[in-house]
Amino acid sequence: MKATFAFLFLLISAPLWAQLPAADDLSTSKGPLKIQPLNHATMSLTWAGKTIYVDPYGGTKTFKGIAAPDLVLISDIHGDHFDPKTLDSLDLSKAIIVAPKAVIDMMSDKLKAKAVAVNNGQTISKLDISIMGIPMYNLPESADAKHTKGRGNGYVLKFGDKTVYISGDTAGIPEMRALKNIDLAFVCMNLPYTMDVPEAASAVLDFKPKIVYPYHYRGQNGLSDTEAFKKLVNAGDKKIDVRLRDWYSIK
Repeated sequence: MKATFAFLFLLISAPLWAQLPAADDLSTSKGPLKIQPLNHATMSLTWAGKTIYVDPYGGTKTFKGIAAPDLVLISDIHGDHFDPKTLDSLDLSKAIIVAPKAVIDMMSDKLKAKAVAVNNGQTISKLDISIMGIPMYNLPESADAKHTKGRGNGYVLKFGDKTVYISGDTAGIPEMRALKNIDLAFVCMNLPYTMDVPEAASAVLDFKPKIVYPYHYRGQNGLSDTEAFKKLVNAGDKKIDVRLRDWYSIK
Protein backbone atom coordinates (compact mmCIF):
# COMPACT_ATOMS: atom_id res chain seq x y z
CA MET A 1 0.00 0.00 0.00
CA LYS A 2 2.82 2.42 0.90
CA ALA A 3 4.55 1.73 -2.40
CA THR A 4 1.31 2.36 -4.30
CA PHE A 5 0.76 5.65 -2.47
CA ALA A 6 4.31 6.76 -3.17
CA PHE A 7 3.91 5.96 -6.86
CA LEU A 8 0.65 7.90 -7.06
CA PHE A 9 2.28 10.84 -5.27
CA LEU A 10 5.07 10.88 -7.82
CA LEU A 11 2.58 10.82 -10.70
CA ILE A 12 0.65 13.74 -9.21
CA SER A 13 3.75 15.75 -8.31
CA ALA A 14 5.77 15.20 -11.49
CA PRO A 15 3.94 17.82 -13.58
CA LEU A 16 4.54 20.39 -10.84
CA TRP A 17 8.24 19.60 -10.69
CA ALA A 18 8.48 19.67 -14.47
CA GLN A 19 7.20 23.22 -14.57
CA LEU A 20 10.49 24.70 -13.39
CA PRO A 21 13.46 24.37 -15.78
CA ALA A 22 16.74 23.29 -14.24
CA ALA A 23 18.85 26.13 -12.87
CA ASP A 24 22.43 26.73 -14.01
CA ASP A 25 25.40 28.00 -12.00
CA LEU A 26 28.08 30.46 -13.07
CA SER A 27 31.19 30.61 -10.91
CA THR A 28 32.16 34.12 -9.75
CA SER A 29 34.87 35.48 -7.48
CA LYS A 30 32.23 35.95 -4.77
CA GLY A 31 30.45 32.63 -5.04
CA PRO A 32 28.13 31.00 -7.57
CA LEU A 33 25.51 32.89 -9.54
CA LYS A 34 22.40 30.71 -9.86
CA ILE A 35 20.48 31.30 -13.09
CA GLN A 36 16.83 30.22 -13.10
CA PRO A 37 14.84 30.62 -16.34
CA LEU A 38 11.19 31.22 -15.51
CA ASN A 39 8.89 32.67 -18.17
CA HIS A 40 9.54 34.53 -21.46
CA ALA A 41 11.68 37.49 -20.28
CA THR A 42 11.43 36.51 -16.62
CA MET A 43 14.23 34.93 -14.62
CA SER A 44 15.63 34.84 -11.14
CA LEU A 45 19.31 35.24 -10.32
CA THR A 46 20.64 34.24 -6.90
CA TRP A 47 24.03 35.43 -5.74
CA ALA A 48 25.73 36.06 -2.38
CA GLY A 49 22.53 35.24 -0.52
CA LYS A 50 20.44 37.71 -2.55
CA THR A 51 17.66 36.98 -5.03
CA ILE A 52 17.09 39.13 -8.13
CA TYR A 53 13.94 39.00 -10.23
CA VAL A 54 14.17 40.22 -13.82
CA ASP A 55 10.94 41.45 -15.49
CA PRO A 56 8.57 39.57 -13.15
CA TYR A 57 5.55 38.46 -15.16
CA GLY A 58 2.85 35.80 -15.15
CA GLY A 59 1.58 35.84 -11.56
CA THR A 60 2.75 34.16 -8.38
CA LYS A 61 2.82 30.70 -10.03
CA THR A 62 5.90 31.83 -11.94
CA PHE A 63 7.84 32.18 -8.68
CA LYS A 64 6.73 29.03 -6.88
CA GLY A 65 9.74 27.75 -4.93
CA ILE A 66 11.75 30.95 -5.51
CA ALA A 67 12.77 33.14 -2.56
CA ALA A 68 11.27 36.61 -2.25
CA PRO A 69 13.35 39.18 -4.15
CA ASP A 70 15.93 41.54 -2.73
CA LEU A 71 16.22 43.30 -6.08
CA VAL A 72 13.83 43.62 -9.02
CA LEU A 73 14.98 44.76 -12.46
CA ILE A 74 12.40 45.98 -14.99
CA SER A 75 13.41 46.76 -18.56
CA ASP A 76 10.39 48.34 -20.29
CA ILE A 77 6.78 49.52 -20.05
CA HIS A 78 5.21 46.59 -21.95
CA GLY A 79 3.15 44.10 -19.97
CA ASP A 80 5.54 41.18 -20.42
CA HIS A 81 8.19 43.24 -18.62
CA PHE A 82 6.28 45.62 -16.35
CA ASP A 83 3.37 43.61 -14.93
CA PRO A 84 1.78 45.57 -12.05
CA LYS A 85 -0.57 42.72 -11.08
CA THR A 86 2.33 40.33 -10.67
CA LEU A 87 4.37 42.90 -8.75
CA ASP A 88 1.44 43.56 -6.40
CA SER A 89 1.06 39.83 -5.77
CA LEU A 90 4.68 39.31 -4.75
CA ASP A 91 6.40 39.80 -1.40
CA LEU A 92 8.39 42.94 -2.12
CA SER A 93 8.86 43.87 1.53
CA LYS A 94 12.66 43.85 1.27
CA ALA A 95 12.98 44.59 -2.45
CA ILE A 96 14.61 47.47 -4.30
CA ILE A 97 13.13 48.02 -7.76
CA VAL A 98 15.43 49.31 -10.51
CA ALA A 99 13.72 50.52 -13.67
CA PRO A 100 13.86 53.22 -16.36
CA LYS A 101 11.99 56.44 -15.63
CA ALA A 102 9.28 55.59 -18.18
CA VAL A 103 8.39 52.52 -16.13
CA ILE A 104 8.50 54.30 -12.77
CA ASP A 105 6.18 56.99 -14.12
CA MET A 106 3.54 54.24 -14.63
CA MET A 107 3.88 52.75 -11.14
CA SER A 108 1.53 53.06 -8.19
CA ASP A 109 2.75 55.19 -5.31
CA LYS A 110 3.45 52.00 -3.36
CA LEU A 111 5.83 50.70 -6.03
CA LYS A 112 7.37 54.12 -6.68
CA ALA A 113 8.44 54.24 -3.03
CA LYS A 114 10.67 51.22 -3.67
CA ALA A 115 11.96 52.29 -7.07
CA VAL A 116 15.26 53.73 -8.25
CA ALA A 117 15.48 55.15 -11.78
CA VAL A 118 18.33 54.10 -14.05
CA ASN A 119 18.35 55.24 -17.65
CA ASN A 120 20.58 54.54 -20.62
CA GLY A 121 24.21 55.24 -19.81
CA GLN A 122 23.71 55.42 -16.04
CA THR A 123 25.34 53.07 -13.53
CA ILE A 124 24.39 52.47 -9.91
CA SER A 125 25.37 49.88 -7.31
CA LYS A 126 22.86 47.92 -5.24
CA LEU A 127 23.58 44.91 -3.01
CA ASP A 128 27.20 44.92 -4.22
CA ILE A 129 25.98 44.55 -7.82
CA SER A 130 26.94 47.14 -10.42
CA ILE A 131 23.90 47.89 -12.60
CA MET A 132 24.31 49.79 -15.87
CA GLY A 133 21.39 50.73 -18.09
CA ILE A 134 22.12 50.44 -21.80
CA PRO A 135 19.92 51.16 -24.82
CA MET A 136 17.35 48.75 -26.22
CA TYR A 137 15.38 49.75 -29.30
CA ASN A 138 14.12 48.70 -32.72
CA LEU A 139 15.85 49.25 -36.04
CA PRO A 140 15.30 51.22 -38.14
CA GLU A 141 14.59 53.86 -35.53
CA SER A 142 11.24 55.59 -35.80
CA ALA A 143 8.92 57.56 -33.55
CA ASP A 144 6.23 54.89 -33.82
CA ALA A 145 8.52 51.89 -33.23
CA LYS A 146 7.43 49.36 -30.63
CA HIS A 147 10.61 50.19 -28.72
CA THR A 148 12.06 53.67 -29.08
CA LYS A 149 15.60 54.54 -28.09
CA GLY A 150 15.93 55.87 -24.55
CA ARG A 151 12.66 54.54 -23.14
CA GLY A 152 13.71 51.08 -21.94
CA ASN A 153 16.85 49.52 -20.56
CA GLY A 154 18.99 46.58 -21.32
CA TYR A 155 21.23 45.89 -18.32
CA VAL A 156 24.89 45.08 -17.79
CA LEU A 157 25.41 43.63 -14.32
CA LYS A 158 28.63 42.86 -12.44
CA PHE A 159 28.62 39.91 -10.03
CA GLY A 160 32.11 39.83 -8.58
CA ASP A 161 34.43 39.19 -11.52
CA LYS A 162 31.65 38.18 -13.94
CA THR A 163 29.68 40.46 -16.27
CA VAL A 164 26.12 39.64 -17.33
CA TYR A 165 24.16 41.29 -20.14
CA ILE A 166 20.36 41.23 -20.32
CA SER A 167 19.18 42.55 -23.68
CA GLY A 168 15.57 43.49 -22.99
CA ASP A 169 13.52 44.12 -26.16
CA THR A 170 15.94 45.20 -28.84
CA ALA A 171 17.30 44.80 -32.32
CA GLY A 172 20.95 43.99 -32.95
CA ILE A 173 21.87 47.59 -32.17
CA PRO A 174 25.39 49.06 -32.32
CA GLU A 175 25.46 49.38 -28.51
CA MET A 176 24.98 45.63 -28.19
CA ARG A 177 27.50 44.76 -30.89
CA ALA A 178 30.09 46.98 -29.19
CA LEU A 179 29.89 45.23 -25.81
CA LYS A 180 33.16 43.82 -24.48
CA ASN A 181 34.09 41.13 -21.96
CA ILE A 182 30.58 39.75 -21.44
CA ASP A 183 30.67 36.44 -19.60
CA LEU A 184 26.96 35.67 -19.87
CA ALA A 185 24.28 37.15 -22.13
CA PHE A 186 20.51 36.81 -22.46
CA VAL A 187 19.47 37.76 -26.00
CA CYS A 188 15.92 38.22 -27.28
CA MET A 189 14.62 37.08 -30.70
CA ASN A 190 10.95 37.40 -31.52
CA LEU A 191 9.41 39.13 -34.51
CA PRO A 192 7.86 41.63 -34.92
CA TYR A 193 8.80 42.98 -31.51
CA THR A 194 12.59 42.61 -31.51
CA MET A 195 14.79 40.82 -34.07
CA ASP A 196 14.88 37.58 -36.00
CA VAL A 197 17.23 34.65 -35.43
CA PRO A 198 19.92 35.62 -38.01
CA GLU A 199 20.13 39.18 -36.66
CA ALA A 200 20.43 37.92 -33.09
CA ALA A 201 23.16 35.46 -34.09
CA SER A 202 25.02 38.17 -36.01
CA ALA A 203 24.97 40.50 -33.00
CA VAL A 204 26.19 37.75 -30.68
CA LEU A 205 29.06 36.96 -33.04
CA ASP A 206 30.08 40.61 -32.87
CA PHE A 207 30.23 40.94 -29.08
CA LYS A 208 31.20 37.31 -28.38
CA PRO A 209 29.86 36.53 -24.91
CA LYS A 210 31.34 33.40 -23.36
CA ILE A 211 27.84 32.03 -22.70
CA VAL A 212 24.56 33.07 -24.32
CA TYR A 213 20.98 32.13 -23.59
CA PRO A 214 18.32 32.87 -26.21
CA TYR A 215 15.30 34.10 -24.24
CA HIS A 216 12.16 36.12 -24.96
CA TYR A 217 11.70 34.06 -28.12
CA ARG A 218 7.90 33.85 -28.38
CA GLY A 219 6.48 36.08 -31.13
CA GLN A 220 3.35 36.43 -33.24
CA ASN A 221 4.12 33.20 -35.11
CA GLY A 222 4.99 31.07 -32.09
CA LEU A 223 8.44 30.24 -30.77
CA SER A 224 11.57 31.28 -32.65
CA ASP A 225 13.95 28.54 -33.81
CA THR A 226 16.54 28.55 -31.04
CA GLU A 227 18.27 25.48 -32.51
CA ALA A 228 18.90 27.49 -35.70
CA PHE A 229 20.29 30.32 -33.56
CA LYS A 230 22.70 27.91 -31.89
CA LYS A 231 23.85 26.52 -35.25
CA LEU A 232 24.46 30.01 -36.67
CA VAL A 233 26.40 31.18 -33.61
CA ASN A 234 28.55 28.06 -33.39
CA ALA A 235 29.20 28.05 -37.15
CA GLY A 236 30.76 31.48 -36.60
CA ASP A 237 32.43 30.78 -33.25
CA LYS A 238 32.55 27.32 -31.69
CA LYS A 239 33.82 28.73 -28.40
CA ILE A 240 30.54 30.47 -27.55
CA ASP A 241 28.48 28.27 -25.22
CA VAL A 242 24.89 28.55 -26.49
CA ARG A 243 22.53 27.30 -23.79
CA LEU A 244 19.03 26.35 -24.87
CA ARG A 245 16.53 26.24 -22.02
CA ASP A 246 12.74 26.04 -21.85
CA TRP A 247 11.41 29.50 -20.99
CA TYR A 248 7.80 28.48 -21.59
CA SER A 249 7.27 25.44 -19.36
CA ILE A 250 5.20 27.28 -16.74
CA LYS A 251 1.55 27.28 -17.78
